[in-house]
This record gives sequence, structure tokens and C-alpha cells, in this order.
Amino acid sequence: MSELRFMTAGESHGPCLTAIIEGLPAGLSLNADAINRDLARRQQGYGRGGRMKIETDKADVLSGVRFNETLGGPIALRVVNRDFANWGARMAAFGAQTGPMVTAARPGHADFTGACKYARKDVRDILERSSARETTMRVAVGAICKEFLHVLGMEVVSHVVTVGGVSVDAAKIDRAAIGTETCSELNCYDRDAEVRMKQKIDEARKAGDTLGGVFEVIVRGVPAGLGSHIQWDKRLDGKLAGALMSIQAIKGVEIGAGFACGFLPGSAVHDEMFLKDGMVYRKTNRAGGFEGGMTNGEEIVVRAAMKPIPTLMTPLHSVDVASHEEVLASRERSDTCAVPAASVVGEAMTAFVIAQAICEKFGADAMVDLRKAIHFYKARIERDW
Repeated sequence: MSELRFMTAGESHGPCLTAIIEGLPAGLSLNADAINRDLARRQQGYGRGGRMKIETDKADVLSGVRFNETLGGPIALRVVNRDFANWGARMAAFGAQTGPMVTAARPGHADFTGACKYARKDVRDILERSSARETTMRVAVGAICKEFLHVLGMEVVSHVVTVGGVSVDAAKIDRAAIGTETCSELNCYDRDAEVRMKQKIDEARKAGDTLGGVFEVIVRGVPAGLGSHIQWDKRLDGKLAGALMSIQAIKGVEIGAGFACGFLPGSAVHDEMFLKDGMVYRKTNRAGGFEGGMTNGEEIVVRAAMKPIPTLMTPLHSVDVASHEEVLASRERSDTCAVPAASVVGEAMTAFVIAQAICEKFGADAMVDLRKAIHFYKARIERDW
């Protein structure tokens, strides 16, 4: 049995973006519309920039699927960059370089450190790959993992809870409605807060500035016992936090009550357990679905904080990697706020981590065997309690 894993390739303005996901069981039914629906969600949202008006991301499945079902081998995916038609001369794989170099590094971006690490004088060699455009393929992979989890009775959803310092009122949100069809341009389920968020985004756009925020991902229907307390690298909450931190511009992750736990006594933090009809249940979920590095059967609740995008239309003070002089940072086409898009990427990375844990625990050669393994495992836990 191979480990579930994926890899992406491609540059922001290159001919295409690609991904390979390996380790999914044979016999999983897939729907191309589900993949493309999440790709479209990633491109939408109030505060997005001009690039989203150019690209209409659609995934081509090049291998690993036949007549709507996975074969057990690697699945290759491709998304064509329509804007490459305007960048062919500047992004050619071979030949002499044409067009101006980008040498004014942007503070907060990979530009300067990447140029130093890889000995590049044109930071386009760095920014093209470090761009959040790469998350297109993470979302495509995540959409497949979400389909995999959905078939097994699990659901991964998200919502935006803060933009530019404006936060939702948790009392106004119907948590059961999160993930249902919504007309919200910010993936926000508090309409009053959304209005104020949009006002903040408009103000930032006029000022040539950018805004960050916080999104929350929820996973429903996860069985207890994924992950392990045995070794540090098997703790599933650690893997999940790392996966979310790997998303461009994410600077903080918390699970359940998160950082608030550092300000409360234990009696106000830990989720007490009760019995009903011989089954254990909890009245609270401050642990966010994890205890001892393992899922405990409650909903997984994880939040990630996204910093403001470092490409500002009113550029910050910086340095030139070629002349070694102080300059203003370069400007690339950018968003004012991309927190809603980041929430979709957060869903994708969360879905991948949970799918990986499912495959590791129950086997991943064939869906029919995996389903039986999960059924017997759940029955054993119910029988023991």
C-alpha cells in the first residue's frame, strides 16, 4: 500500500499548472464538475484582482481515471494558464531572455530570500513559483479528496470569520448551514459582518493597500482514532496544522479553542464526557476534534490567519537584488483581499490530510475493501462502548 501523496508543478504565468496525486484506492467515482466547481470557488470572492477575470480554471484529468472511476494508479491533473498567451516571450523555457527583469523585491514575499538562496538576479524566477497561483492545483487535488471523504460519510466545509479586523458574530451563524450554497462573495455566514468587511476592502483598495483575515475549516463525520499519540510525527493535529501553514500567506493556525486555551483554567477548556444509551458524548468541542494527536469523533474545527498580500499598489520600501540599492518594491497584478479564496485552499489541504489518514489506517487498494474496514472498525468501537 502506497502513502497518499501529491506534488504540484508549474509557474504562475507558465503554459500550465500540473499535479499528480498517488495512493487513492481504485473504484472511487469522480465527477469532473466537482473539481471545477471548487476551482471556480477559489477564483471568486470580493476583493480579487484582474487575473481572475482572465483565467477560467478547468482541470484536465490526464491519467488514473477511466469511465469516471479511479484505477488505483497516479492521477495526473492539468490546468491551462490562458494568460500564458501574453507571457510566452517572457516565460519561454528555452532561448534568450526578453522583456525587463524584476529586481525590486517585495517585503513579505519570497522574492528576496529566494533570490539569495537560488542565486537569481531576476526575482521573477522566484515569484512565478512562489505565487499563490500554485494553490490552483492544491484545490484540484483537494476536490478529489473531498469526493473521497464524501463517499465515506465525511464533509469538509469552510467559512470566513474575520477580514481586516471585522469579525463575525458567532451567535448569528447557523453552523449547520456552513457549506451549503450561499450567495456570499466572502464565504461569510454573517450578513451584517459581510457588509462591514466589504467596506474595509473598498477602503483598502482605494488606499492601494491589502487586507488579511481568518477562515475556519470544519470536518464532519470523522471517525475517532485517526492519527496516533505514539510518535510526534504521527500526531494528526500536527500534520493538519503544518498543511495549513504551508498555504501562501498563512501565519497562524489554531485548533478548537486554540490560543484562548492559554488564558483559561482547565475547567473552562476541557470537554467533559457523558454517557447516553451507553455511548460517550460531549456537550462542548473546545478541543476541535483532537485529543492526544488523534481524532476523538467530534467535528474537526481549525482556523488559519492569513496576512495581507505583500503586493501593494502603494509599494513598500525595499532593495534591488541587482543594483543593491534601496528602491520601492515592484508591483505585480494583485488582489486586495484573498481570504475567501484561501478558505477554499484550506478546505483542500484539510481534505488531503484527513484522506491521507484514512488511507493509512484502513488501507487504500480498493474502495470496496476500505469501506468494509471502516465499517468493522466503527462497529468494534460501538460494541466496546
